[in-house]
Amino acid sequence: MAFDINKIRNDFPILKQQVYNKPFVYFDNAATTQKPLKVIERMNKVYRETNSNIHRGVHYLSDITTRDFEHARETIRSFINAKHDHEIIFTPGTTSGINLVAFSFGEKFVSEGDEILISALEHHANIVPWQMLCKRKGAKLRVIPMNDDGELILDEYEKLLSSRTRIVAVTHVANSIGTVNPVKHIIKSAHRLGVPVLVDGAQAVQHGRVDVQELGADFYVFSGHKMYGPTGIGALYGREEILEELPPYQTGGEMVDQVTFEETTFNRLPFKFEAGTPNYIGAIGMAAAVEYLQETGLEEVAVHEKDLLDYGTGRLSEFEELVFFGRAKEKISVLSFVLEDIHPYDAGMVIDKYGIAVRTGTHCAQPVMDRFGIRGTIRASLAFYNTREEIDRLCQAIRKVIQMFK
Repeated sequence: MAFDINKIRNDFPILKQQVYNKPFVYFDNAATTQKPLKVIERMNKVYRETNSNIHRGVHYLSDITTRDFEHARETIRSFINAKHDHEIIFTPGTTSGINLVAFSFGEKFVSEGDEILISALEHHANIVPWQMLCKRKGAKLRVIPMNDDGELILDEYEKLLSSRTRIVAVTHVANSIGTVNPVKHIIKSAHRLGVPVLVDGAQAVQHGRVDVQELGADFYVFSGHKMYGPTGIGALYGREEILEELPPYQTGGEMVDQVTFEETTFNRLPFKFEAGTPNYIGAIGMAAAVEYLQETGLEEVAVHEKDLLDYGTGRLSEFEELVFFGRAKEKISVLSFVLEDIHPYDAGMVIDKYGIAVRTGTHCAQPVMDRFGIRGTIRASLAFYNTREEIDRLCQAIRKVIQMFK
């Protein structure tokens, strides 16, 4: 399918509105993306026509919704090329998926004196669960450092890997500055020592093709709402052999096989990790978002977003007062910057008055900001429905900010 920006923008109703009497520009896509009509209408159809609790019912509506839910699982499996559909665990999102692995893997495989490796580029969601595991188990958290361009120092990573390393957890793409990490290399190095790797793919799956088997990932987590789907739903991919060994993260209904007052046995994969009534409508909506991305063409999306990144980098570089953070050779469409002597929050408030949504602050990546010695950045994160003209409008707003504060 040819990439038609006008058709794509028409698929997103929210983009047609005005904010402060100006055409709305949405550059906060790393926080959450907008939803196409296909996703909205698909979820609406379930609520209006077939809504019923899944798996346990023998009636007509339950059967239909169960089939739609399990079809959504297959859609996600195919999207990331997992080997089996039971390797796909539906979760409330990336954060929940990481917590699941940190708890279950930690209970089984982490002991006092062991080490867990993360990177200096992580979102708080891929830091705090591992910190808590280390405190609980008496293990040590080690951090792969980065250079001034926001790239991981791989030589230091190789030095940190050891016989004490139990798991490596790294982001595929840094939400704060857009760095694309060499996760395939990171995984290959860890596997030489038999160390499994979890990859946080929340900022990756919407920007291009991800193949978990090609990467060799042991765990891969991502969220629906960052890839044009609904909030409150995500997916955890885990290799079958590892998932089979892990204890359940949460308990209750659905994830059990037999329950007596003396003993409980647990359900098979993937249900062992899906306690309670799952967000089945969210899962169906997430699958609709995947289908929309595939219909649009992930290769075409990547090409368009690369053009936006290059154009935006060039345009913003025209401002002497603007300093970029994140100059990795491999990065996706995130423009993270500060304006000299102007607090990011103040700049963001003014930019908002021009109908442009950007995000300011640490972006839940405070260690990244500490590494650069700054309080935070202004982040314009781009999606495939954005345009060069919108970047031009951002530049106009930035010019006004500079004039106001200087």
